[in-house]
Amino acid sequence: MVSDSEKSDESAGQVPAGVFPGGAELFGLDERVVHLNHGSFGAVPLPVARVQRRFADEATADPDAFFLGVPDRLADARVRIAARLGADPEGTALVANATEAAHLALDALGLSPDDEVLVTDHGYGTVVAAAARRARLVTVPVDPALPDEEAVREAVLAAVTPRTKVAVLDQITSPTARIVAGPGLLAALAERGVTTVVDGAHAPGMLAAPLAGRPDIWFGNLHKWGFAPPGSAVLAVAPALRDRVPAPVPSWEDHRGFPRALEFRATVDYTGVLAAPEGLDLIAELGPERVRAHNSALAAHGAELLARLPGVTPLPADDRLAMRALRLPSRFARTKPEAEALREEIVRRLGIRVLVWPWPGGGGIRVCGQIYNHPDEYERLARDLGPLLDGA
Repeated sequence: MVSDSEKSDESAGQVPAGVFPGGAELFGLDERVVHLNHGSFGAVPLPVARVQRRFADEATADPDAFFLGVPDRLADARVRIAARLGADPEGTALVANATEAAHLALDALGLSPDDEVLVTDHGYGTVVAAAARRARLVTVPVDPALPDEEAVREAVLAAVTPRTKVAVLDQITSPTARIVAGPGLLAALAERGVTTVVDGAHAPGMLAAPLAGRPDIWFGNLHKWGFAPPGSAVLAVAPALRDRVPAPVPSWEDHRGFPRALEFRATVDYTGVLAAPEGLDLIAELGPERVRAHNSALAAHGAELLARLPGVTPLPADDRLAMRALRLPSRFARTKPEAEALREEIVRRLGIRVLVWPWPGGGGIRVCGQIYNHPDEYERLARDLGPLLDGA
């Protein structure tokens, strides 16, 4: 996976500016498209895809042996994943994705329609919707231009009242690439008696300590920044709540309780989650700090170029993140349909994938950095996006 010369570069802390040696070769991405939107769906490295195919071949060759052995193999995968994330394997369950994890987490809390749940207007849509199905939402408006994590923390805490039972907060906001549920905010909420549920969809593989602050419930996708196949995510639950998390499907593992009762679902496709530890192992082999530094620097490079376009304004950024967000001129992406239309126009005319996010009064654009990206891809985006916006 990694050559001896690359390992020596890592040990010396020397990585060529803007290029991760061998990074692009680890992926099978379509070279006709510039992929600057890793944060939405991730991408599976070829070595991890090969492991997943081996599991699929096993299931095809001897279904009985494969499925009878799945519960124990899931437990082994969970232990490996938990070790990489700094999580307790007995308090960690492997689930399909963050949206599913959000529903399981909220069900465990036994909310009633009169309970008050705090969210922000940067929250991920399906997670916020899951909370809205179960309780009364209080949505905290967080100005995208707030300067830092401390300012975000103050905005959230100002909305807490004696009626606030639960806070469902993004660790890293998806559209605006901001840290919200940092350790300081989690500690302050705990002091106020608020149960914390953290959507860490972007944390595994991007943050050095994904579970920092130890929320009551945390979940994160492995397929985004953790180099895992789709259908692999993690749900971590504090000891007092583990017995209250319902299994999504009754199975022959129900008597085992959390986490095994959540993980086994009869004859579903387990190949992605079984291969998921390989993604985190690959990051460890490449050098996590090296990967994070490269990805953040590339995203920052892209944001700097885009900020030179008339009417495009960078939002406050965090150097820990491999995503950067900018506001577009006010006539763009004011609604979800407008944002989707501009996103598809960028793909159609420029051959570049980015996230365009809606916001009242004008939405924005998000670019990501990953080890398969190169500086000239962001230069191409900035060069070609300006005329497209001018002509729109």
